Amino acid sequence: MIQDGADITIRADLGGNLLELARNAGVYIDAPCGANGVCGKCRVRIVSGEVKSGTSRHITDADHAAGWRLACCCTVEGDSIIEVPDAASDFRTGIQTAGLSSTQEQERYSEAIDAIFAADVKRGCAETGIGVAIDIGTTTVGAAMLDLRTGALLSKASAGNAQIRYGADVINRIIASTREGGRADLRAAILDETLIPLVSELSAEVGVDPLEITRCVVAGNTTMEHLFLAEDAESIRLEPYEPAFLEKTGLTAGDAGLPFRSGSKLILAPNVGSYVGGDITSGVLTSMIWNMDGLHLLIDLGTNGELVLGNRDFLLCCACSAGPAFEGGEISCGMRATAGAIESVRIDADSMTPTPEIIGDENTLPAGICGSGLIDLVAELFRCGIIDASGKFTGGGGRVRRDEYGGASFIVAFAHESATGSDIVISEIDIDNFIRAKAAIFSAIRVMLNSLDMTVEMLSGVQIAGGIGSGISVRNAVSIGMLPALQEEKYSYVGNTSLTGACAMLLSDDAADKVFDLGRNMTYLELSSYPGYMDEFIAACFLPHTDARLFGG
Repeated sequence: MIQDGADITIRADLGGNLLELARNAGVYIDAPCGANGVCGKCRVRIVSGEVKSGTSRHITDADHAAGWRLACCCTVEGDSIIEVPDAASDFRTGIQTAGLSSTQEQERYSEAIDAIFAADVKRGCAETGIGVAIDIGTTTVGAAMLDLRTGALLSKASAGNAQIRYGADVINRIIASTREGGRADLRAAILDETLIPLVSELSAEVGVDPLEITRCVVAGNTTMEHLFLAEDAESIRLEPYEPAFLEKTGLTAGDAGLPFRSGSKLILAPNVGSYVGGDITSGVLTSMIWNMDGLHLLIDLGTNGELVLGNRDFLLCCACSAGPAFEGGEISCGMRATAGAIESVRIDADSMTPTPEIIGDENTLPAGICGSGLIDLVAELFRCGIIDASGKFTGGGGRVRRDEYGGASFIVAFAHESATGSDIVISEIDIDNFIRAKAAIFSAIRVMLNSLDMTVEMLSGVQIAGGIGSGISVRNAVSIGMLPALQEEKYSYVGNTSLTGACAMLLSDDAADKVFDLGRNMTYLELSSYPGYMDEFIAACFLPHTDARLFGG
């Protein structure tokens, strides 16, 4: 039974895994860890029946008594009734995205498109009629429909990537794709459950038939592009980390299973390496770094962290293993930016009382903490002296709770104040996970600059792209050592650069050629093999850093 939804009957063999049974029946249950029992997000309630389950640190004794279990850890041993909470499928429809939904985002999009075509990039393509640009993100997918002749933005839409139920990060999805039928399952999730419904939504809004679509551009990270085409992605995660392809040309929409006009052209934005993909090459086009003097940095923050440093003379790129913390993964009360997520917070230094801002209307109760809220929360805990430089609790009064093992947590919202009926907390383990994520970003910046004998002070500007970027407090991100200590005016948020770049490629053969040229001329820096990277990373695993002089200390 689906909470506030229709009942669904599933026939299953005894011993079948509950999460797998739900997936096969089209019942959406979020499992960011890839069904490894680690994240605790696939909670369901056993109403009645015979279900066998293991123990989990995510299920308290009280939860267990109330029937709560992790679906990935359950097997069905007889007729059962299972309640799936609404929150289990929020990842598909309720995630805030960096798309083109707001007036501000559309203005940013128009300015970026105009800048591209003012920089010796010619408008116009061989096709006529309607085109669709798609950004396949690990967490969310954005799409836009354009008039190829006038360049007018006709409609736009976004949704959660249905592949999320196979894991929040690319590694878990690659592993899922290697299982029997895995590639087909992952492709069906992105094509049948995500892209085709999005295209139908775009078409219905404009009143056109998808068969009128003559040109399509798809940009995504290297793994997403491989899974979109059902290509073998396993080499991406294995040494020497070489993907099956960097470029795929001469494609049609039919090759990818998209229901467009027969022979419609499909352009796939080129990849640079295993972890710097077409979303970054199209994003670099949007950033205009390639046409600038001075030294500029583009940071794309999402499920992964990718960075590009350079100007009109050179482009250096890398990817850092920030992990899923910025999307709420590996955080006990973490969640994606959906209704109920705490997106920012302020703590009173005297009373230690937090004042959170929550996604949703004024009556929405907090259900968890998303990435931007996590940055604020850690910064505020550190500012108020509740945690020290290592992330350990030193104060906090009645807001700090310690368990029988000595582990401590800060209560952001008490059970009676939350939508879940449980305390919303951040623990020392959560803070440690977050510190490692922010350290990955800052150490990557340092290594890129060091490799060129350059310093942070030489940066003329830093552009932040991606879904989390819109909600970030730059001041707080600097105070905890995630971003370098530059004047705040040097930072700018540039939105979904991947989708904007894909739109430019859609409208212009010249822009598409430019993106391929950028991809071929970007130098990829492999951080894991760079001398001194681990030293930089470890030094950054404190608040704000072991070298306080980097942040004015």
